[in-house]
Amino acid sequence: MNMKRVSAIILSGALVTGIGFTSAQAADRYINVSATGSVKVSPDTVRINATVTNVGTTSAAAQSTVATTASALRKALASNGVTTQYIKSANVTNYPEYNYTADKGSVLVGYRASQTFEIIVRNAKNAGTVVDAIVAASGDNMTLDGVTPYVYDNTTATSAARTDAVTRAKAKAAHYAKLLGVGLGSVTSLDETTAPSPYPIMMATAKLDSGATQIDLGQQDVSVSVTVRWSIK
Repeated sequence: MNMKRVSAIILSGALVTGIGFTSAQAADRYINVSATGSVKVSPDTVRINATVTNVGTTSAAAQSTVATTASALRKALASNGVTTQYIKSANVTNYPEYNYTADKGSVLVGYRASQTFEIIVRNAKNAGTVVDAIVAASGDNMTLDGVTPYVYDNTTATSAARTDAVTRAKAKAAHYAKLLGVGLGSVTSLDETTAPSPYPIMMATAKLDSGATQIDLGQQDVSVSVTVRWSIK
């Protein structure tokens, strides 16, 4: 085979989307497709981020107040079924706090101590009650930084999304094969990408209903993307 003939074979492969030809062996042909499968799931768990903070005349005084408030927060969590394994201190800080004015410059106003908590509420429907309990227990020394609903174990949902992705990939490959008048052979490779991360990006919203906080859970998508290569008969 002369060089012009080889170039013609390679070029013909490049012109067909999804069909590959290697220059080393014309018989090495394949169909390569990508597909995404997804399922909608209802979150069963809520992550609460809260910070206990206080400004005191001394760093020790501020830290003591934070410790007392944090203890009250833990008791409120325990009373609402949140066990210690689902309570994590994410950050503890203590530093001088200044107020800047044009005439006096930076003036020390006290020392700010804080302790940030990551709280996991396994019973998502009880999340609003937990929020109200820790707000009542902590008073003005706590800030609620956010709540995030998510699926605690998305193994089943991921498996369903994977099945959907492969089914879509097979259908797409079969369609290409029919359009091109070829047959599908065996699968030679498969790559997978899974989403979302353990904590979903969506945030819950809080509603006041007769004085009680309600956490709207919504739904989230669990997606799996695959790229599959079939040989051509």
